Amino acid sequence: MSTARLVRRLALPAVAAAVAVTVSACNVEMPWDGPEIPDGVPPGPGVQQPFINIHSPGRTADLMRDWASPISEETHIPLTSLEAYGNAAEIQRQQYPECGITWTTIAGIGGVESKHGTHKGADVEPNGDVTPHIRGPQLDGTNGNWEILDTDNGVIDGDKKYDRAVGPFQFIPETWKRFGVDANGDGKADPDNIDDAALSAARYLCVSSGGDMTTPEGWEKAVLTYNNSMDYVLRVRNHANAYSVNVRY
Repeated sequence: MSTARLVRRLALPAVAAAVAVTVSACNVEMPWDGPEIPDGVPPGPGVQQPFINIHSPGRTADLMRDWASPISEETHIPLTSLEAYGNAAEIQRQQYPECGITWTTIAGIGGVESKHGTHKGADVEPNGDVTPHIRGPQLDGTNGNWEILDTDNGVIDGDKKYDRAVGPFQFIPETWKRFGVDANGDGKADPDNIDDAALSAARYLCVSSGGDMTTPEGWEKAVLTYNNSMDYVLRVRNHANAYSVNVRY
């Protein structure tokens, strides 16, 4: 893949990113040998998700079913996960249109972080719950990871010694406590629910970057706040661009 269209890496300070590790829970990226896909930044927006009543009771992502079904068949993104991405993008479009985040970018991060909630054989339930729960390695300063001593007494990540990234979008507990929101209408913000995690990730990207994700500079800055690695930016770009043209990646 050509990287010519990527903007120069921005000089960013270390931040409490959603993913504190330099390799995510799903950290193996195989060489791509499929159909040619775009390589632009920002990635293409893909098929526009429909307008829905984001204030409807219950799981609003269910309203994405007709839109998501054909895209899921082409991309092999699990239907429930794709509904979650469309729901998150539409909520942001209606509430924070200045951010300009697209479902393809959200899906790109979900693909890199956890294979859309299926890492190591996990399943995504119809309500968005991911089981068994996905946990990253201990953030103990080894293997290129940050060292983050326990911040939640093990309540969120099950580890009372060090923090671990949790859920399909691999939030560290401290960041989840700040940005976690309920998106499936069950009254609680759960990092192990892909609806909640996808919307929380979208909000994190928009708020922490403070920019316009429709520009190359703004998109790259936002993704770097999620994981301050240029390799990570490239991987998210590749996934998102593939999904933008309904290609499995």
